[in-house]
Amino acid sequence: MLNTPTPASFTFSELTPTSFLDRAEYAFAERLAIVDGDRRFTYAEFADRSRRLAGALGALGVRPGDRVAAFATNSHVMLEAHHGVPFAGAVLVPLNTRLSADELVHIVTHSGCRLLLATRELAELAGTVAERTGATLLAEGDEYEERLAKAAPSVVPVADERGLLAINYTSGTTGLPKGVMYHHRGAYLQALAMAFHVRLSPGSRYLWTLPMFHCDGWCFPWGVTASGGTHVCLRAIDPAEIWRLLREEGVTHFCAAPTVLTMIADAAPDDAPVEGPRITVATGGAPPSPTLLGRMHGLGMDVTHLYGLTETYGPVVVNDWQPQWDELDDSERARLQARQGVGNVVAARLRVIDESGTDVPADGETMGELVVRGNDVMLGYYRDVAATAAVNAAGWFRTGDLGVIHPDGYAEIRDRSKDVIISGGENIASVEVERVLDSHPAVVESAVIGAPDERWGEIPVAYVTTREEVDADELIEYVRTHLARFKAPKRIVFGELPKTSTGKIQKNELRGREQ
Repeated sequence: MLNTPTPASFTFSELTPTSFLDRAEYAFAERLAIVDGDRRFTYAEFADRSRRLAGALGALGVRPGDRVAAFATNSHVMLEAHHGVPFAGAVLVPLNTRLSADELVHIVTHSGCRLLLATRELAELAGTVAERTGATLLAEGDEYEERLAKAAPSVVPVADERGLLAINYTSGTTGLPKGVMYHHRGAYLQALAMAFHVRLSPGSRYLWTLPMFHCDGWCFPWGVTASGGTHVCLRAIDPAEIWRLLREEGVTHFCAAPTVLTMIADAAPDDAPVEGPRITVATGGAPPSPTLLGRMHGLGMDVTHLYGLTETYGPVVVNDWQPQWDELDDSERARLQARQGVGNVVAARLRVIDESGTDVPADGETMGELVVRGNDVMLGYYRDVAATAAVNAAGWFRTGDLGVIHPDGYAEIRDRSKDVIISGGENIASVEVERVLDSHPAVVESAVIGAPDERWGEIPVAYVTTREEVDADELIEYVRTHLARFKAPKRIVFGELPKTSTGKIQKNELRGREQ
């Protein structure tokens, strides 16, 4: 009989994404960590400032478990908040920078924030919110720097990796925003997943086009830090400034919604693409059209399509590129690239289920609801047990997105459940119509919604932004040559599309115009 060995009593650490900065401090101490305008910080300085922020928060009365809101642009302040707030044992509450005072007051009150951090651009509005909620305000500027300089560095050890790290509020397009609870373990693993899937390294220079408040920047504040790469901050979306930074800062990676990619492509200088290695780009928030993907490829940018929600720490699905697809023609490559993909390396295998909860056939045709599970799914909605229960399908998170599973296991979203247009008993996927419209040379981007109609129940109406003059009848006929006639828009409305701060087109606002 073999003797059973006695396990060694080795201790282990609870997983937390702030541990990446601990490592970067000694592994990459003198490497450039942050570029924020004229300000530059090494990893040694970044780590010291983050720990001093934790000490400053403690001196201001923040205790472990307290909530600290961050109302900040993409900046060194927001990066320090993503580390300093957890170092203080507190819970980070990132705030959407485009919300109104009333919306901000609701979130700060609902989450119970004791303190509000703000960057200089947002300090005035932050002061109003702090006054109305009773929260303490600490804004970027002399006081912020003085408090960091005087504070003793502080770190509160993480006692439970399943403990609350952050509360990220949804956009609230269908009601009041819900507070999505992230735990340390999930953010740690999601950060590693993001670094792995976009191939970050110490030589990476990551441009912050994606708002850091959005799903904690898809966990890239910790993922870039884990790799020892450089954070290049961009405080406001400006296509000309993006192109300058791509050149002058040697940017290798960035993330952005398809609408932002469209802006970048339309602002491309005559001598684009940028000289040097191709740039790795990750996009999500809406399905990018094959046309847009082709334009980005021509500008020296390789786009990886990701899919996720606030409830999944950002991207839970990645379109992992298969080497054999490189041999396909451009149109086929773009079609494959537009699919959402497979679960990321810390997520479970994707499922698409019917109304009974049964998996639909993997035939690329049968529609169902995408459900996900894994280490990067939320703890639940803060102070909202009913909403949490409503999205639980026997342990799987209901995304509310409708799609198919292809025979190779890759998922493709066909529409949001609320965006499917039912016209005369026929289902019309708005995404399908948008892809055709976006392929027209005159179209920059489009959004297709259902408008009430006495005869058909609903009819498809397209809102379109153009780069040159085009006739509405021409666009309608163009769609009819590519899709069944009943799927073509019955009406075209030209103009700029309303968007959220993260670049998503606000279809709820467009639907409101049709009521």
